[in-house]
Amino acid sequence: MGSTAKPIELEVQGVKLEGTLKKSGYHRVTLDAIMDGSLKLDCDRCGQSFDYVVTSPLRLKLSDEVSEDKDDLDIIEFLDGVIDVTYILESEINAIQGAYHYCDTCDNGDEDFEVEF
Repeated sequence: MGSTAKPIELEVQGVKLEGTLKKSGYHRVTLDAIMDGSLKLDCDRCGQSFDYVVTSPLRLKLSDEVSEDKDDLDIIEFLDGVIDVTYILESEINAIQGAYHYCDTCDNGDEDFEVEF
């Protein structure tokens, strides 16, 4: 990969990643992209499904060697020399899905929530 930015574009689970990969050092590449789309999530309060809109910049440093930099947590290591952009996008989607999310009704409500089983 030369110093010219290489365009990337892919879609996983309704979320599109569009941006560039650019060499930023001898063992480093910078991913500079935007995630855009929507995911079907379940409200963690009431259980109803809703569409969660994803519009987020994604800027990561990728390395083909083990990183000793403990201050920079945005480094992803690809020790086999292959940058798997699909894996990166899937990981970002999994992180979103693993967080707590509330539907608009639960997020805007001030009332206490109680369910009897």
